[in-house]
Amino acid sequence: METIKVKILDSRAKIPQYATSGSSGFDFYCETDTPIPSNTWRMVVTGLCFQIPDGYEIQIRSRSGAALEHGLIVLNQPGTIDSDYRGPISIMIWNITNKSVIIEAGTRIAQGVLCPVIRANFEEVESLEDTDRGSGGFGSTGLK
Repeated sequence: METIKVKILDSRAKIPQYATSGSSGFDFYCETDTPIPSNTWRMVVTGLCFQIPDGYEIQIRSRSGAALEHGLIVLNQPGTIDSDYRGPISIMIWNITNKSVIIEAGTRIAQGVLCPVIRANFEEVESLEDTDRGSGGFGSTGLK
């Protein structure tokens, strides 16, 4: 198990928690009441900064309950928090409904998953190995 150091920026902030012993994602909480008008998004403040171990990232994803019950999803999912970032964590939440929503302070707004990162070397070449699919892109494998 890896350790993530957490700096609390505001007394209303809550350190992330895993909901169950089998949860792969931990919950992020909203620091302050945050209104989100219908069909738009807002940055939701967590009041936290992280020190993520080298070789890892945190991916930010929607919570299924928030999506199902309130139509709230993470706009740029999965969002990424890099291991060298030390600033405040805010999460872009999109209200995809036709009703305004107020996210109350202390509400679970998104989930984070600690993931290993494999970095690549890039090599310029004249050609690539051929495959059965070749350069077939969007829709090339059919709809069914």
